[in-house]
Amino acid sequence: MVGAALLVSAAVLVPGDAAARAPAAKKQHHLILQVNTNDPAAMNLALNNATNVVQYYGELSEKVKVEVVAFGPGLHMLREDTSPVKARIETMALSAPEVSFKACGNTRDNMHKAESKDIPLIPQAQLVKSGVVRIMELEERGWTYVKP
Repeated sequence: MVGAALLVSAAVLVPGDAAARAPAAKKQHHLILQVNTNDPAAMNLALNNATNVVQYYGELSEKVKVEVVAFGPGLHMLREDTSPVKARIETMALSAPEVSFKACGNTRDNMHKAESKDIPLIPQAQLVKSGVVRIMELEERGWTYVKP
């Protein structure tokens, strides 16, 4: 009787059996897309990449975060007055909240000095101090970096 009780206790304490039956946790994916050129084709390519990644992982029921970081001449992508993809970003922000847009504050400051006027950003853009530093910080946290 004691031997049977020990056998039952040992079976209950065996790890891994229950873990093998538990569903695996879904992985969270993280992607940085850099835009540093004032080229509508490059901007659209970055938006296409973001859309495709969100769609791919959505079909797998896996979570993904995509951050588009614009700096240098690429800041035009997120400027209210010069963005050739402003309408597309507006639509994307409504349909794909997993995608965020970061604008380089250093670039905006330099454009402000060069153009002697305020540099308005689209409402979907969030200002960061430095686009390059933002990319570095995300990479240090394990995000995947792609320059379309």
